[in-house]
Amino acid sequence: MDLAGKVALVTGASRGVGAATAVALAEAGCDVACAARSTRHAPQRTAGVLEDTVARVESVGRRAVAVPTNLAVEDEVVAMVRIAEEALGRVDILVNNAAITFIGDLDIPLKRHDLVMEVNLRAPLVACRTVVPGMQRRGEGAIVNVSSNAALYPHPGVMSYGISKIGLERLTVDLAKQLQPWSIAVNCFRIDIAVASEGFIANTPGMDRSTWEPSEVAAEGIVWMLRQPPAYSGRLESMYALRRREGIMASRSAVQHHGPPPVTVLFSGLAPLTETTFREPYPAEGDVR
Repeated sequence: MDLAGKVALVTGASRGVGAATAVALAEAGCDVACAARSTRHAPQRTAGVLEDTVARVESVGRRAVAVPTNLAVEDEVVAMVRIAEEALGRVDILVNNAAITFIGDLDIPLKRHDLVMEVNLRAPLVACRTVVPGMQRRGEGAIVNVSSNAALYPHPGVMSYGISKIGLERLTVDLAKQLQPWSIAVNCFRIDIAVASEGFIANTPGMDRSTWEPSEVAAEGIVWMLRQPPAYSGRLESMYALRRREGIMASRSAVQHHGPPPVTVLFSGLAPLTETTFREPYPAEGDVR
């Protein structure tokens, strides 16, 4: 797929992998609608605002629009797509990257669990339902859903987040099957290599990050997937495995990681009991990343 002249909509684009993906798509020739909650007028506690990403996209000569969006509100998700279409003419590419995390397992407050599901799983479904009709009319399109190693392995402290991500992977293969008659590719990019996004850093205070990759490495893999032909669809790609198979996403970390490879299928059995390494970054306010 030639990305030059395409229009992309990227969620969670105020920072981290979302911002890096928006810029990488612009460098590939796309105009980009950047969606997130955090703006200069309404910043979140974790660093990064939409206006900065828009400026970076425009700096490489592409059009950009900031679309402030609370993905927990269905009407705002629908409006996000409509605003992108009106501002940039259409949406050829959708990257469902945004996600939130609260720390907790069986004891997580249900209000927080529900919010994780709203943002991480329901919002991508609503965004797909809204963007697909335009793609069907044009007979082409591409959707990438961003997942996590937490989808496959029961890391302590992030149960709800993991449930939302394995649901997103199932959504991917279902939509890929349904949308193939219109040459709309739907794929999943699973981040199973540690990436130093602002959100992940906020949730893991005190960890050694010398082996973590910058967000731009993950963005390279997402853009690679979007360049593939429509027959490349329904793929649940591991970042780790994709790097090894295709020779892309060369490491930029300060220290090379030499641990065991991540799991690539849903873990089965009794995982060892370990303490969580995740922490609430803003416990007084119950903020989200």
